[in-house]
Amino acid sequence: MPKGNTQDKHFLPDFGSFGLAIRFIFLAELIAIIITIGRNSVFDERAWQDLNMLSAFAIAISLSSVVVLKLVAPLLKRVSVAIGSILVVLLLLSVTAVGTDMMIFALYDLGLIAERWPPWRESLMVRTLMIAAIISILGLRYLILQHRADMEIKSQQEARMQALHSRIRPHFLFNSLNSVAGLTRNNPEMAEAVLHDLADLFRVLLADARKLVPISAEREISRQYLEIEKLRLGDRLQIKWNVNNIPRAAQIPALTLQPLLENAIYHGIEPRFAGGTIRIEMWAEGETLNIMISNPLPDVRKHIHSKGNKLAQDNTRQRLITHFGNAASMQAFEEGGQYHVKIKMPIVRG
Repeated sequence: MPKGNTQDKHFLPDFGSFGLAIRFIFLAELIAIIITIGRNSVFDERAWQDLNMLSAFAIAISLSSVVVLKLVAPLLKRVSVAIGSILVVLLLLSVTAVGTDMMIFALYDLGLIAERWPPWRESLMVRTLMIAAIISILGLRYLILQHRADMEIKSQQEARMQALHSRIRPHFLFNSLNSVAGLTRNNPEMAEAVLHDLADLFRVLLADARKLVPISAEREISRQYLEIEKLRLGDRLQIKWNVNNIPRAAQIPALTLQPLLENAIYHGIEPRFAGGTIRIEMWAEGETLNIMISNPLPDVRKHIHSKGNKLAQDNTRQRLITHFGNAASMQAFEEGGQYHVKIKMPIVRG
């Protein structure tokens, strides 16, 4: 295990989650059913009464255990797996012991048993604690293994995200540097402004790929990139933005637009003698964010350009899936002499 990895040094399963409470209740009811079947050869009225009593007891113990674990969850996150496991088992056994005595007291108060401390209390307590210990140890082991598996999947997704992010190597870099070199003598102020824009672009390029950025920041980075490209292409490159009904707090993965805009210029504008217009449309439909980038088709198709286009689009699609899973999609299609790339993703508010 690499040094500095604390995933296995601390007790990390989330005992405060709603899903865990549901699992506890389901497991408690399952155990009540199993015990009832084992104690009753015939499932008659007595068996139903037995099941009802055991279910009430098991659910009460499970809910009490969830409450206790939720209260001590902050402490468990700071201790090791070994100490945390021992504490959890001891807490569950304590809850079970207290719950067993409370059940006996309830039966006495209801007049169902004649003595407050019946002679079979000790044997019932031992059997109940043995069942609780077995379930606690097995259930705890399952939760720890599941947590580690989830963390491993998350780690792999983050590594994949960083790898995909690092593969974004804008082709415009070399052209932009050449443009800056040409401007240094004729227009040094503009050359300085272009260098600042390039610095902003690379700051985003080198940022943490796991984080989402405000959509306003993504638009500003895209605007800076397009301004740099206009220095090189001049009037051959025209841009039209159409943004409607987008929440101000909406966030998207960094560099979602720039690679697609780069493709639109490289595959749609540059091959055309007269250039053309790139249209960027962004709108919301309920809790879904839609983005569509359109560019004119080139006068002459080049297979090498098509291949590069697909590689860049596959990269963007994989990044979206890594962030949002099946909730995000991207499709490319030709219509009316235009090449369109449409993205759908959930609206995530910062």
